[in-house]
Order: sequence, then structure tokens, then C-alpha cells
Amino acid sequence: MTMNFRTLATLEFFCTYTTSTSAAFNPRSSCWQNRLRFNNFNCKQSQLYQTRDSSSNSASHEKTAIETIAESLRSNAFKKVLVVSGAGVSVAAGIPDFRSPGSGLYDNLHKYDLPYPEAIFDVDFYNQNPQPFVTLAKEIWPGVNYRPTLTHCFFSLLDKKGILRRVYTQNIDGLEAVAGVSEDKLVECHGHFRSSACIKCRTPFDATVCQSTMIERGEAPKCNSCGGSVKPDIVFFGEVMPSRFSDLVHYDVASSDLVIVLGSSLLVSPVCHIPDWVKSTTPRLLMNRDLVGTFGKVNDVFMKGDCDDSVRELCRLVGWEDELDAIYASTQ
Repeated sequence: MTMNFRTLATLEFFCTYTTSTSAAFNPRSSCWQNRLRFNNFNCKQSQLYQTRDSSSNSASHEKTAIETIAESLRSNAFKKVLVVSGAGVSVAAGIPDFRSPGSGLYDNLHKYDLPYPEAIFDVDFYNQNPQPFVTLAKEIWPGVNYRPTLTHCFFSLLDKKGILRRVYTQNIDGLEAVAGVSEDKLVECHGHFRSSACIKCRTPFDATVCQSTMIERGEAPKCNSCGGSVKPDIVFFGEVMPSRFSDLVHYDVASSDLVIVLGSSLLVSPVCHIPDWVKSTTPRLLMNRDLVGTFGKVNDVFMKGDCDDSVRELCRLVGWEDELDAIYASTQ
């Protein structure tokens, strides 16, 4: 992705957003009544409450906020849930995140002898030396060594309930699809392994052959047209994001009635801006180890901890725990 694309996408969004949100809300609608209820939960940046801090007097206040979200999910008050997920949702599957000191992917790439950690996802470096990414791809290829987590199954559950607006995932592991999230409800912002192409002439290449060449032979496939190196359709540095992102994000943020952010540092643009692009009246739920982004506004709720633990707690409160476990069992 390029800086010009990010700037253009941001400017284009705000022009569209200003127009799309000018209409007045119906104060009698169930969604508006739900927003009014959340407006009563005033949460300042210095007063975010954590559900697992049972020693704090404010813990019960935060629990009430989470129970309010659970009640609204149970009563089907939320009908267009927008999800933003990062590498933290896949940690329980055994896939390291990128930036955690010591355990993150970028801190453990010494064996690849890279000039800098991000080079493993640099298209120019791949053209010169594809072997480091090929070795990494053998480890993280979807469905080969790793299975979906409870959090991925939660996305699938939202989809089955008919209330999932979209999942915007920053991950390339493809575990959302493996968990059963329908393709229509999924935006893989940084690409996926289900298709592949030449990095020079962009000619499509058989994804099955690409997989077998990388996993079984440990080599980068060569393009049948120009002889260039082939890779899965993962977005490397220097490449533009899939158009599906810009095609859908404007409508999705304007129409969503709940935003859930899970396992993300909210550092990578433009995905990190999605929680800020929704209406100011839209409740935002953060399930994360750390407080990130601009969370701390009115309507924000923070569940501190691992994603799977927070997802299970929310599903327990909603009454969905058995359904969540059933989906999880079917994916293992």
C-alpha cells in the first residue's frame, strides 16, 4: 500500500461519510433507543474500567456496560455488527503477533537473515530473495498447521445469527474463512492465500500449484508467462490494498450499529482508522490486552485480556456459549 492511496482513501471516505450521515435519525427506532442507552454511559479516557479488576469499585460499573452490550445482542437490538481484528485473535492458535516484544514475529526473524524485519513482506526484497517468505509461508499457510480460535468462531457465530455487517481482518492466516465466515462478510485487508499471481506481470497463477510448490518443494513458483516470481495474493509493502476494502468500508462504517475491535494494536493505516470512522453514537467494544487507538470516548467499553477469554465471557452473558463451543469443535 502507498501513502498516496492511504491519503486518497481517507479523503474519499470523509467526503462520503459527511454526505451519508446528514439525514436525521428516527428517535423511536430500536437502534436509536439503544444508542441513547449507551449515551448514558460516560467514559472518560482516565476512567476506562476493566472487567477482570474485581478489586476495583469501578469494575462493577464496567460489568454493567458489558452486560448492556450482551443484553442488546441477546435481544437482537444490534443488527449490523462491524468487526476489526488484528494478529492478537490468532495468538491462541499458535501464530505469533507482529509487534509483541520478545514473542512477536518481527522479534523472531533472525533465522531468515533479513536486512530489516519488515523485508519479509517487501515486494522488492521478495523479487531478489523469495526464500525467507517461502519458509514463513510453509509455517502459516491456512489450514495446514493452525486451526481457528474461539474468537474466529465468534465471528462465524455472528454471521450465522445474521447480524454481522463485516469482518475487517488485518491477518493473512485465513482462519476467519476456515471458521466458516462467509466470503461476502469478510474483508481480508492485507490479502489471503486462496489465490496467487506473478509479482512482475500480475498474471494469475494456480493457487493449488503455488501452495504445493512452496510447502512441498520449499520454492517460489515461477510465472508461466514471464518467468517472474509468484506469491500468494498477500499485500506486501509497496503493493496496493485490495479494492474490496475501499469498495465496502464507506457503507459499512456508516451503517454499523456496534463496532468490536479485537487483538489489534491499531497502528497500521488505513485499517486502524475504521473505529474512528463510525458515527459518534455507535458503541465501540475493545477486546484487547492493551488500551489502543482513541478508545476512551462516550459509548466505549474495554474488556482487558486475551481475546478468547473476553469472547467466551461475552457469549456467556448473551447465552451463546454452547453455540460458540459447537462451532469451535467443528473446526478442530
